[in-house]
Amino acid sequence: MKTRYTFFFIISIFISALFLQSCDTKKPAIGEEDLIYVVADSSEYYELEATLLQVFGKIIYTPQPENIFDIKRVSVNQLDGVKNKKNIVIIAPINSGSYTSQYINSILDSTVKSLVLSQNEFVINKYDLWARDQLVSIITAPTIEKLNEQMLMNHENLLYFFQKISDRRLFQSLYNKKYEQKDIEAKFLDQYGWIIYVQADFLLAKESAEDKFVWLRRAPGSDMERWIFIHWIDNASPDFLEKDSIYAQRNRMTEKYFVTQDNSSSVEIADSYISTKEVNFLGRYALMTQGLWRMTDKSMGGPFINYTFYDEASKRIYMLDGSIYAPKYYKKRLLQQVDVLLQSFMTKDQLSEEKLDDLMSRL
Repeated sequence: MKTRYTFFFIISIFISALFLQSCDTKKPAIGEEDLIYVVADSSEYYELEATLLQVFGKIIYTPQPENIFDIKRVSVNQLDGVKNKKNIVIIAPINSGSYTSQYINSILDSTVKSLVLSQNEFVINKYDLWARDQLVSIITAPTIEKLNEQMLMNHENLLYFFQKISDRRLFQSLYNKKYEQKDIEAKFLDQYGWIIYVQADFLLAKESAEDKFVWLRRAPGSDMERWIFIHWIDNASPDFLEKDSIYAQRNRMTEKYFVTQDNSSSVEIADSYISTKEVNFLGRYALMTQGLWRMTDKSMGGPFINYTFYDEASKRIYMLDGSIYAPKYYKKRLLQQVDVLLQSFMTKDQLSEEKLDDLMSRL
């Protein structure tokens, strides 16, 4: 089975003394979560900008069009001013003679340069280089044309690197052991054989052992709601994993549980801006669906994200789903928050003995 991304080999590099800092002195990276600083000469950036925007500025519809990342160019002589930022790309052809190219040459090992020139490598990722929880991605190739070509060929990988570290930072900011609702997590573990991180301000809105459905809801009745549901199918087959089955099953669940008080309208998948692709979700092959939901009377709507996968150990299909209702706000960051919470999902056999004992002691 295919996974979310085919990870190409990333060569380890020797960083010059210019880069070396004690881990003890590094402060957390700062700045906007969705902003990538691009270190490039202006003339080269002009030829690379369209591709960089296509790769990192991919649009999602919430339903407003929102870029996954924004990019901002800085020159290499401004690098010191952004070394504390979360997301940095340093990009230039390796031997163009530009200031950025000279900088890249000064920091790359000769072995890596040979791999770049032979077109066996073009991206070198360095984590926690100048700040904690930071990603610095050095992107280089023999020519501008090859740079554009390589970025387009590997666009999913490049975007994934920055999305993954962003998710990690976001979960660190969301997770708070003090306010974790472990009683609810223990209930899920005991009755259903899985857990998901339950923040203090999420409510257990509905659950059905018969339908194998759990709905967690934050800020019900407000103008910034977040919904998460977990649904599973016992004695299932991985053959279920195709988009039409997923769409139909999601609509069945929301038609029954996501309804108005008078039962006159329910949630369904909207026809526009829906996409499904293969991903690696927590080490499992899964299908990720992103799109828009709406009420059947067209009175409300918003974005959703859905992961559906087969768990071999339990012979179950799991459907993990997060939705946003926030008509007055941009929703990209809210959607990322529910996405990150979905990624806290674990089945019982994945838990450590310590975690199991801690949760079971709360029953």
